[in-house]
Amino acid sequence: MTLERRGSLLLVEDDPAQRTLVADMLEAAGFSVLSADGVRGALPQLGVPDLVLVVSDFRLADGDGLALLGEVRARRPDLSFVLMTAYGSIQHAVEAVRAGADDYLAKPFERQSLLLAIDKALRNRALRAENRRLVDALGEREELVDLIGRAPAMQRLYRQIERLAPTEATVLVQGESGTGKELVARALHRLSRRAERAFVAVNCAAIPEGLVEAEFFGAERGAYTGAQAARAGHFEQAHGGTLFLDEIGELPLALQPKLLRVLQEGRVMRVGGSKETTVDVRVLAATNRDLAREVEAGRFREDLYWRLNVVSLQLPPLRERREDIPLLVEHFAARAARQHGLPQVAFPKSLMRALIDRAWTGNVRELGNTVERLLLLSDDGEPQLADLPDAPRRDAAPPFELPPEGIDWEAMEASLLRQALAQAQGQKKRAAGLLGLPYKAFLYRLEKHGLGS
Repeated sequence: MTLERRGSLLLVEDDPAQRTLVADMLEAAGFSVLSADGVRGALPQLGVPDLVLVVSDFRLADGDGLALLGEVRARRPDLSFVLMTAYGSIQHAVEAVRAGADDYLAKPFERQSLLLAIDKALRNRALRAENRRLVDALGEREELVDLIGRAPAMQRLYRQIERLAPTEATVLVQGESGTGKELVARALHRLSRRAERAFVAVNCAAIPEGLVEAEFFGAERGAYTGAQAARAGHFEQAHGGTLFLDEIGELPLALQPKLLRVLQEGRVMRVGGSKETTVDVRVLAATNRDLAREVEAGRFREDLYWRLNVVSLQLPPLRERREDIPLLVEHFAARAARQHGLPQVAFPKSLMRALIDRAWTGNVRELGNTVERLLLLSDDGEPQLADLPDAPRRDAAPPFELPPEGIDWEAMEASLLRQALAQAQGQKKRAAGLLGLPYKAFLYRLEKHGLGS
């Protein structure tokens, strides 16, 4: 039998001799015991921070144990509760359990029976706490808006996050811009043992190159022009928690060996300093680049790549999980309504169909912004298809100029289809997205050029 001897127990008994006897039993078993002779004396003590359990007699001078149980459940639902009765009444026991008691004892009882009842009550308390933790964790996951989805790829991602979160593994999150890579990192942190510590998110592409080292590792006073005071870097700020390195593919090549050393040894030295500091940090990284190709091109160190890519999570683009768009639209619409004080509205079928068919090159981020815009522009309370903004054009190379001699259009189209398939590693939906084509139009062109297989 494993008893929790941390925290206090409140013993409520109106018979002084019985109160002393039971208190002696509990203290001999290692418990810290508070006491009261009735409901009025017990209520103020429910606020004791380390109180874990109440043991109460059924008959009290100013009420009964069931009344006290009701107050306990209303004020401190986390507490365990054991009811004692001198009458051996089954009715009392049934009423107590239905009202939320963990166990009951019929007087007279032996010391072992008392300790067994307390053990059972504390085990129930631990189970309730664990259930609350799991519910909160699942609730947090559902609150990660960009991760909402029933598509198989998203369900697989949820399972991977839940499996990886309790570990200390370095995770590389990959996916197109706007798919929610930072939210995956936050989910990994929130469901981890580090959840109560800092989560520090750093956009590697947003730091001026001359300040990257100081931002990451900190700097002593006078280490560079403008350094008027010593400052901690991102690794020190995230000590005990999680450091999320977004757009890791943009990290300057010169800094990559220093980052690798910190990941391997867990020590940092501030710019201008002479003493190393040990840091305990879990590192998560994200990129929309193909880091394997960056390694081949010499723009990213291979050893750092493998250090970061212990486990890789791939976020699907929105066009590959269109069945999730109605769910996301509903959520974004509810969020926008709360933020702007707007009424809850339904989206017309024609507008929802257009949203489902849209290319969404900006993925979930673009969808969220679009839904908010539609609600803000709505005049009569119903979003209109006419208010749907034109899809943004892709960033591209300089416009193609038709040569004077013309081109072989069919050959060029077939070549583009082959290149898209190669870049997408044969995944047709992704290849269609690379060309900005609806999936069915892409399939038609494949058949047209004999590339369907």
